[in-house]
Amino acid sequence: MNPVASTVSHVFPVFAQGLLLSLGLIVAIGAQNAFVLRQGLRREHVGSVVLFCALADAALITAGVLGMAQALGSSPGLARALALAGAAFLAVYGWRSWQRARHASQLTAAPGGAGLSLGAAMAQAAAFTLLNPHVYLDTVLLVGSIGAQQPAGLQSWFVAGASIASLAWFSALGFGARWLAPLFARPRAWQVLDALIGLTMWVLSALLVRHALQNA
Repeated sequence: MNPVASTVSHVFPVFAQGLLLSLGLIVAIGAQNAFVLRQGLRREHVGSVVLFCALADAALITAGVLGMAQALGSSPGLARALALAGAAFLAVYGWRSWQRARHASQLTAAPGGAGLSLGAAMAQAAAFTLLNPHVYLDTVLLVGSIGAQQPAGLQSWFVAGASIASLAWFSALGFGARWLAPLFARPRAWQVLDALIGLTMWVLSALLVRHALQNA
C-alpha cells in the first residue's frame, strides 16, 4: 500500500471519531449556544466570542486527552473500564437524543436588550463555558478518556478533529446566525438533528466496545 494512503487510512478514522464525538456533544439546546446565537444576531463581538468558546473547548479537550493518556498509560485495566463506561454513557446519550427527537423543542435567542461591552461579552462567554459542570464531564473526562485510548501517534489527530468540530459549530452559530436562527427555531429541525446525533452516539459506543474487547 502507498505510504500516504496507509497514513490516511489510519489518521482519518481517528480524526473522524473526534469530530463526530465533539459535534454530538456540543450540538444541543443550551445556554452557551443560545448566547453565541444571540451575539451573532446582534452582530456584536461575534469573532471574539466564537474564538473564546472554540479555544476553551480545544484547551479542555487537549488537557483531557493528555491527562487521561498519562493516567491510563500504565493501567490497561482502567483503560478498558473507562472505554466500557464511555460506551455506556454514549449509548444512554444516544437514547436520550432519540427521546428528545420525539418531542418538539427549539433554540431561540432574542437579539434585543442592551448591548454588551467586549469585556462583558467575554465574561458571559467564560461563565457559560467554564461554569457549566457538564463541560468537564463531557469534554475533559469523556472526550479525554476516549482520545487517550487512540494510538499514541494519532491522539493529536483526535484532538484536531474534536477541536475543529467545536470551531466549525461556533463559527456557524455566530457568523451564520441570521440564516440559522429561523432553522433552529423550527422544532422539526431539532428532531431530525437529535435523531442523527443519537445514531452517531450509538455507532461510537459500538466502536468503543469493540476497542475494549480487542484490548482485553
